[in-house]
Amino acid sequence: MFRGCRRRFRRFPGRRAVDRRTATMPLDPEVLADCPYGPGGVLVDEVLEVDVEGRRLSARMPVSAELPLTSAQRVHPQLHPPHVAAGLMVHVTGILGYLHLYYIEGLRHRDGWSGFGVRIHGARFTRVAHLDAPLHLEVECRGVRRMGDKMFSRYAYRFSQDGLPFYQSEQSAVWTRVQLGASAPVV
Repeated sequence: MFRGCRRRFRRFPGRRAVDRRTATMPLDPEVLADCPYGPGGVLVDEVLEVDVEGRRLSARMPVSAELPLTSAQRVHPQLHPPHVAAGLMVHVTGILGYLHLYYIEGLRHRDGWSGFGVRIHGARFTRVAHLDAPLHLEVECRGVRRMGDKMFSRYAYRFSQDGLPFYQSEQSAVWTRVQLGASAPVV
């Protein structure tokens, strides 16, 4: 199944080259205010591209030794060199899912929409991400199925650093619109 995911990543029709130094869109304060995570949990600082028709977006994630989990590493130059903690990649897929919901689906957390990852269909790390350059994150929504106040989405992710891919996965999430004041959603 994962091999198919890899092949499908190559089919980003019409993907344009983005000069990460100039073609950026800092996160809107309204996006941050709507996000279910505070600024320290968002991890992304810029949206690089939003393609509503293609249902994909790309973003930039700055890196440093102070990132959560990364700051707890017991670094050894040969046995455990400093790198972006892998657990953050799973977390940032959720942030990209939220950005997809916000920018592409036009749905808002403040209106009761809340999402949770429900399955990682396949994930692959091809190398570690070092702490010397920002990460380039891409997400493409492969399918959406709406049923009343629920929306099931399947996403393909590809993360790179310095132009070299280091993580790719395919994951599913469920988004539920909760009537504020009602009981919490069951996922």
